[in-house]
Amino acid sequence: MYKYSGKTRPVRDTNDTDLRSRLRFCVETGQIWLHEHRMLLIHAEVQASLRRELIDTLGMDRARGLLTRMGYAAGMRDFELARTRAGSDGDVEAFIAGPQLHMLEGIAKVSTVSLEYDRSAGSFYGEFIWENSWESEWHKQYYGTYSEPVCWSQIGYACAYASSFMGRPILYKELECAGMGENHCRIVGKPLEEWEDASEYSRFFDKESIAEQLIDLQTQVVQLRSAISEKEKLPADIVGNSKAFRMAYDMLQQAAKSQITVLLLGETGSGKEVFARALHNRSTRRNESFIAINCAAIPHDLVESELFGVEKGAFTGALNARPGRFERANGGTLFLDEIGDLPLSAQAKLLRVLQEGEIERLGDHKVRKVDVRLVAATNVDLKQLVKEGKFRSDLYYRLNAFQINIPPLRERTEDIPLLANRSIEKYSAIHGKKLNGFTDKAMRAILAYPWPGNIRELLNMVERGVILAPNGTRIELEQMFSSSSIDPAMEFALDSNGSLGIDTQEPVKDLYEFVVKGNMTLDQVEATLIESAVKTANGNLSAAARALGVTRPQLAYRLKRLQENGVAHAGVALAAVPE
Repeated sequence: MYKYSGKTRPVRDTNDTDLRSRLRFCVETGQIWLHEHRMLLIHAEVQASLRRELIDTLGMDRARGLLTRMGYAAGMRDFELARTRAGSDGDVEAFIAGPQLHMLEGIAKVSTVSLEYDRSAGSFYGEFIWENSWESEWHKQYYGTYSEPVCWSQIGYACAYASSFMGRPILYKELECAGMGENHCRIVGKPLEEWEDASEYSRFFDKESIAEQLIDLQTQVVQLRSAISEKEKLPADIVGNSKAFRMAYDMLQQAAKSQITVLLLGETGSGKEVFARALHNRSTRRNESFIAINCAAIPHDLVESELFGVEKGAFTGALNARPGRFERANGGTLFLDEIGDLPLSAQAKLLRVLQEGEIERLGDHKVRKVDVRLVAATNVDLKQLVKEGKFRSDLYYRLNAFQINIPPLRERTEDIPLLANRSIEKYSAIHGKKLNGFTDKAMRAILAYPWPGNIRELLNMVERGVILAPNGTRIELEQMFSSSSIDPAMEFALDSNGSLGIDTQEPVKDLYEFVVKGNMTLDQVEATLIESAVKTANGNLSAAARALGVTRPQLAYRLKRLQENGVAHAGVALAAVPE
């Protein structure tokens, strides 16, 4: 009997290294081998496109069954490999090889929560965490957050592997799924008969005749197209399908039906003006003017003349009468961005406009009636400004009649691929290029980046990538991000024997660029390496020498020479250097 239950731990040990060592790339034959199993490197996007076509053609249920069976077949083949490698079909090493193979094949990162089994008694319980599941990521990209688990082929794989290992049917269920908006996927496996609803899931493992159900399928397609046509369409300049975004947009739609003053809250670059324009375009004022003004961009002594207008001779330089933004927006919508920067004198006049619908130009006593729908926006806490006496409380309560919180980009990550791809289309047209999207590594970085500048920063980075990417290619990681913006994960590359090893090409390239640009000399690089090794070894030159692959006398000589030349710090391990 084997039992592990405790703190979640990654599925990684010496077996993982053994599995990697069995991967071979044959240049002469163009074949990839994992032990004696031929493997394929397939673009995740291509696999996802096929998955999408199956869903759109067959419907969710039939596609789920087909993909589950494909995963089941893969799980059985991988168990054959693991059993051959371990030399036994009954130890834990053979079982753990399955999750390790899943990771090696790029399916997901697997961590063990609990694993208990007794082959002689037929008992089994397994609970695992999946992170970076390819199925959930691509399903969300194509269909948004789904109401049910979507890692169908991966569940099929887990069921097949555990069933082959135990010699009896084991059913896994996905209890949490990143495709449903969770942080990760969580699966639990037990013998088939221990699940009360096993029949609802086991049907996906049975083959069905698609030809016999074409009429039903055609009906479903018609219903699907009808549902799509009835679905609320977003404006061309608004992109999003996440729950947080949809909540904000639904509130905007409700506000558009009335004339209520709206306050948009959101970080810089989150799209407040785009929301304001969408609100105007969906309102009854859509055929009138939309006027926008950034209160932070106008000097305080000119804000009132910009908002309310000025009469000739009102002040030096006022050579002509000029209407303000309120008059220009009459009948339409006025958008006041960064309203927290509005001076107190202008706040008082703004309050009067909201209450009475009247304005007076500077230097004029004539009252003018205006009919304006006001939309304000800010990225600061107006309540705090009220407490500090920098913002009028009566104006705050008047503006805060209908508040819409626009989520930052980091809270709507599933919208990022949609926004990025829409941006490529936009900037490719502007710059006269034809690009095929992003590389997988670039998209991974896009999804992992926190986007402090929100959508504005994303648009700028995509435009940079469009400019730098050669025509007809995909935007690569370094064409969007600087090396300091991302933290690359360890990767494995081929050595001369066809085995996998740590990829050191990029760090070496970066160091080379650093030296040739005059940031460091070669002696300074050597000194930095030696000093770091000596410090890590707590002044032990023998240990530092072993870490650097040289003898102790060689290291002592190099360190002393560098210190004499004033390159190395004299305080580093001087006591350890022999005279």
